[in-house]
Amino acid sequence: MYIYNSLTNKKEKFKPLKPNEVKMYVCGPTVYNYIHIGNARPVIFFDIVKRYLEHRGYDVTYVSNITDVDDKIIRAAKEENTSEEEITNLYKQAFLKHLKELNCVEYDENPCVTDYMSYIIEFIQSLEKLGYAYEVEGDVYFSVNKIKSYGRLSNQDISHLEVGARITEHSKKNNPLDFTLWKKTDEGIKWDSPWGKGRPGWHTECVAMINDTLGELIDIHGGGSDLKFPHHENEIAQSEAKNKTSLANYWMHNGRLMIEDEKMSKSLGNFIFLKDFLKKYDYRVLRLFMLSTHYRQPLNYTFENIENIKNEVIKIETSLKTLQLKLDLHDYLNKTVPLNDFSKEIIKEFNQSMDDDFNTANAMTVLMNLIKEVNKVVRKQSFNEKELEIMLSLYQTFKLLLSIMGIEFDIVRLDEKLRYLIKQRQEARKEKDFEKADQMRAILQEKGINI
Repeated sequence: MYIYNSLTNKKEKFKPLKPNEVKMYVCGPTVYNYIHIGNARPVIFFDIVKRYLEHRGYDVTYVSNITDVDDKIIRAAKEENTSEEEITNLYKQAFLKHLKELNCVEYDENPCVTDYMSYIIEFIQSLEKLGYAYEVEGDVYFSVNKIKSYGRLSNQDISHLEVGARITEHSKKNNPLDFTLWKKTDEGIKWDSPWGKGRPGWHTECVAMINDTLGELIDIHGGGSDLKFPHHENEIAQSEAKNKTSLANYWMHNGRLMIEDEKMSKSLGNFIFLKDFLKKYDYRVLRLFMLSTHYRQPLNYTFENIENIKNEVIKIETSLKTLQLKLDLHDYLNKTVPLNDFSKEIIKEFNQSMDDDFNTANAMTVLMNLIKEVNKVVRKQSFNEKELEIMLSLYQTFKLLLSIMGIEFDIVRLDEKLRYLIKQRQEARKEKDFEKADQMRAILQEKGINI
């Protein structure tokens, strides 16, 4: 398996810290509003990363945080004339609801910043004692110049950054690039600290929670490409200072989501809330849309693209449904058979695509090739034992690939009454009693069965 490592800017063979174990962290949302579909891209993609790693036999510990302390939360509370706690509770619950709606596996841990305040304060104190942080009038800053590798992740020269940085005449920083670890404030929610009342800087929160939940060095750290600088760069700097590690061996960043070839953002007002998307489209549409392009590439949202994906979802469901119902009709669905050569080759090709830096676009092509084969074999009305074994092998493979993609369909299972109705309809068609056959077809269709 090979992963493109943003830290080294090259594709590297994946080697976990411990055999068969993977520790993965992905930056979660700041809960001051509903998430938009761009925010959902890392949610969906890294859910698939976890699913695939588990398919490959790894024991994955997956952590993603919730930022419930932020200036944006304070502004939202003022605008809505309510408390910060009410704002964060509202949008945190909305986010957790979205995770279920998107059929995401549960995180092993989903820590909130407010639950980690004592640990974050201790983390900042340790940086101060090591000489990497300094306090000025209740604010604590990180000394960027003390990290020689600063700028490595974002491929930026620190001297160029310093020249381009804006610094006010009354700045308290030693260096304009020094970032805030602790902010003294009288505004919004705040905590007692050795430096006075205040709240932590965003960049410290994640690295502190990673250290506590997963350790000082993890296998994979993920997030959107917009987080490379300064957020992830500053996480690495703090980890280098405190633990002498790059925090993660593999840094993975997904590309932006565009709307009609323009950057999507709340500030530009051209975003689509996930809640609004899910009112109009099935979650499977969004998942397949996210899978249709390699995760590192920009993804362009258009109405035409989404409608095309919607039709693909219908095709996938129809194919799986027909296959499942025909196996169920012959009471063959609960059996297991060894995978045939075609199924083995499909899984091999699927794995090869995913092993190549999680190339979901190629993996989707493999799935479509499987569907073509399924549609060939289900055309008949009756099947012998060998044909049923082939169908079951295809079905097992079909379900496996969809489960890795996080896609499920609720397809009606047949009971004895339904099997009897189907067989009676087949007999009526053989005897050319089309009126009776149509009546039974109508009954079956009412129950969601079209066979």
